[in-house]
Amino acid sequence: MLRQPDLRAATATAPVLCVGAVLWDIVGRTPREMRLGSDQPGRIVRIPGGVALNIAMALRRAGLRAELLGAVGRDFEGDGLIAACAKLGLGTDHLYRSEDLATDTYMAIEGAGDLTAAIADVHSLEQAGDKILRPLADGTLGTADTPFAGVVALDGNLTETLLAEIAQSPLFAQADLRIAPASPGKAERLLPLLDHPRAVLYVNLEEAGLLCQAQFGTARDAAAALAARGAGRILVTDGGGETAEARDGDIICGRPPKVTVTRVTGAGDTFMAAHIAAELAGADRAAALERALAAAAAYVSGETAGA
Repeated sequence: MLRQPDLRAATATAPVLCVGAVLWDIVGRTPREMRLGSDQPGRIVRIPGGVALNIAMALRRAGLRAELLGAVGRDFEGDGLIAACAKLGLGTDHLYRSEDLATDTYMAIEGAGDLTAAIADVHSLEQAGDKILRPLADGTLGTADTPFAGVVALDGNLTETLLAEIAQSPLFAQADLRIAPASPGKAERLLPLLDHPRAVLYVNLEEAGLLCQAQFGTARDAAAALAARGAGRILVTDGGGETAEARDGDIICGRPPKVTVTRVTGAGDTFMAAHIAAELAGADRAAALERALAAAAAYVSGETAGA
């Protein structure tokens, strides 16, 4: 059985730790369909982003405290990003900042509500490695003997080596680990955490297939396959289709409300944050899933803040 911690007790005083990419999102968006070589009129925005930061922002909108652990350069872009996070009410005191590392960037192109292409430059996060985890070891947020016991939202942008170390680390032995791949291309990095007894994985249908080296027609099938591979708790989304949650072999499903999609970057992070917030508020499995799907639908439709 999955050892599920008491979330409300664990976070009564502790913030939710959001570990991973903290960067600038540059998103170009057009309502027109994009093809290879397309040149279309649209809008370009630059906003705070990255999986860890997106989750933190969504948690803060839900009224929760969020603390960032990641790497931000001591450069002009980094200073601006720290200032923007502070205005959003996010904790930045424990970010690792280096003179030698530039602030990371994500660039995406969206056309007609679909992601056309994206490039994630998270080299500084990868080079920083386990330095971003120092507050969990030096007594600031915990130690190996007294590990942090709240919710940790973990971003698959971390290196495969660091994720494997986290899977065995005493620093996370008491945490409620909520884990998201950064993209399908990085999904397999999460394999060492698949059967972690305190992990909850949030993946889409494509990412689930990569983790299982298989193709699935439905989220329910994907969730069942991941559970068979040892995942104690897994949520599999499928865009506007059915979402499935498997927990200790029991599967429940739900569908998001039908909306007009105006953006996609950050939708999965919003879903994950809303699900965490709902459970922290005491919602049961079905209600938490319903709230998360509603929040993600509102986000992609443009009804809530974001890129």
